[in-house]
Amino acid sequence: MNKLDDNKVIKRCAWCSSDPLYIAYHDHEWGVPVYNDQQLFEMLILEGAQAGLSWLTVLRKREHYRQVFHNFDVIKVAAMTPEDVERLMQYAGIIRNRLKINSAIRNARVFILLQQQYGSFNKYLWAYVDNKPIINNWQNLDQCPAHTPLSDQISQDLKKAGMNFVGSTIIYAYLQSIGVINDHLIDCHYRMSAHL
Repeated sequence: MNKLDDNKVIKRCAWCSSDPLYIAYHDHEWGVPVYNDQQLFEMLILEGAQAGLSWLTVLRKREHYRQVFHNFDVIKVAAMTPEDVERLMQYAGIIRNRLKINSAIRNARVFILLQQQYGSFNKYLWAYVDNKPIINNWQNLDQCPAHTPLSDQISQDLKKAGMNFVGSTIIYAYLQSIGVINDHLIDCHYRMSAHL
């Protein structure tokens, strides 16, 4: 929750702290449907980087990720080399985990294959929900699942296609972040302002 100048209180989802980055992400990105392949790729890579860490850690490094991963141009990321990986391992602006860096490159290559097969990654992903966001009606954070049959299926399919760092829990968080699933709590100001 945050206070406005006129002493009104804005209620946000319980996971959102008072950090300005978190607030901006919650209010303007989380749960908003994304259909742009570049943005879908960015969030896929960032969610994979987050594994085992807090999302705020990733948000604080996001601009650095954009710089070193060519603003998430999937073709440029797919063309990165072992030398690029070594260079990134020395760069403190991102999470220096060799498996995660290699995964970003590997996943870029699979992402391109899925684009070629389906016309776009957007078409591939949104087909799982017939192009309609799932809007849940959770009253509190405890009701929100860590994964669902949908995230299990997408995770399994992405792994089969050749991606990694796409476990079901990561994919559920990904689906939330790109608005395929809207898990804003029912008393969150976002839901009220969006008339969900």
